[in-house]
Amino acid sequence: MNKIQLPLWLIKLTNFEYWTWWMFYIPLLPYWLYQATRTRSLTFFTNADPCIDYGGFFGESKIEILNQIPAKFLPTYFFVSKGTPLTSIQQQLIANQLEFPIICKPNVGERGSQVEKIADVISLEKYLQSVQEDFIIQEFITFDIELGVLYYRYPNQPKGQVSSITRKEFLSVTGDGKSSIEELMQANTRARFQLENMRIRLGEKIKEVIPAGQKRLLEPIGNHCRGTKFLDNNFLVNEKINKVFDKIALPIDGFHYGRFDMKVKSIEDLYEGKNIKIMELNGVSSEPGHIYDPSNTVWNAYRDLAKHWKIIADISIQQQANGIMPVPTKIIWQVARKHFG
Repeated sequence: MNKIQLPLWLIKLTNFEYWTWWMFYIPLLPYWLYQATRTRSLTFFTNADPCIDYGGFFGESKIEILNQIPAKFLPTYFFVSKGTPLTSIQQQLIANQLEFPIICKPNVGERGSQVEKIADVISLEKYLQSVQEDFIIQEFITFDIELGVLYYRYPNQPKGQVSSITRKEFLSVTGDGKSSIEELMQANTRARFQLENMRIRLGEKIKEVIPAGQKRLLEPIGNHCRGTKFLDNNFLVNEKINKVFDKIALPIDGFHYGRFDMKVKSIEDLYEGKNIKIMELNGVSSEPGHIYDPSNTVWNAYRDLAKHWKIIADISIQQQANGIMPVPTKIIWQVARKHFG
C-alpha cells in the first residue's frame, strides 16, 4: 500500500480519458469547422433529431425524451416539479408501486450531475433540499449489465445500425482483510480520482476494513466522471442487435442519432430484445463511449469521434434536403448563454 504513486495531475495529463472535455475536444475544432462548411451551418447538428430540443446538444428535457421511447423498454418513472412536497412524492411512489432504492436525476442535466441512488425517505428528503429544479424519479434496475449503445439511421434509409457499444464497470474495491476502503482506494488509480467525493459521501464508513475477497461497490451511477470504467464492447455488434434497436428507435418519430444508456439482464436477452431497460436517451451530444476504454489510444479515439461527427453531418445534409433546417446560430447562442450562465 505504501508504494510510490504518480501524482494525479500527471496521470491526468498523460491519460486522455481523464482530460477535461475542452482539452480533449480542442484538437478536433478544425474538423468540426470542416463539417460546418460541408453542411453550410455552424449548428448542423441541431436538425439530426428534431424530436429532441436542439437535437439533444444541451438543455433537453429527459422526461420528454423518455415519453417517446416504447414503454416496454422503460423502467417505471415519473416527473417531479420543483417544490413538490415530500408527502406528495411519497404518494406518487405508492401509486407507481415504486419501492426504495430509487434513482433521482434532474430533468435537465448532463455528466451524471445530481444523479443519485436514494435508499430511503430520509435520503429522499435530503435530495429534495439539495436539488433546486424539476427532476425524475426512476425505478432502480438491478440487472448487472449496463451498456451505452449508440445508434444512427440516415433519414433516407428505412433501417439503422449500432455503431458503438460500451460496457460500464462500476467503481468498486476488493477487500484484503487488512485495508480500509480508503486505503484500497488510495491503491487504485481510478479510485484515487474519486477519493475526496467518497470521503464526503461515506464519512467514517470509509475507514471500514473489507473482508478478503469481498467486492464492495462504491458508486452505483454509471458515469465516467464518477469513476466508471468504459469498456469497448463493439464485438457485440451484429445484424441481430441492429434489428433490436430498429424496434426501439424507429417508433421515435424524428430520431436519427443518439446513445441509449440501459441495463440488460444478459447479452443473450439483449440479442432477443427482452429484459432491456433504458434509463436515458441522449441525442447529438452523445459520444461513442467505447473511445474511453483505457486500452484505447487518443488517435483512435479522435478517429472514431470524427467518424461519428461525419455521420451527424451527413444526416443534417439529408434533413436539409427534406426541408428540416438546423436551428439558427443566434438561437443556439442565446440558449447556451442561458444554460451555462
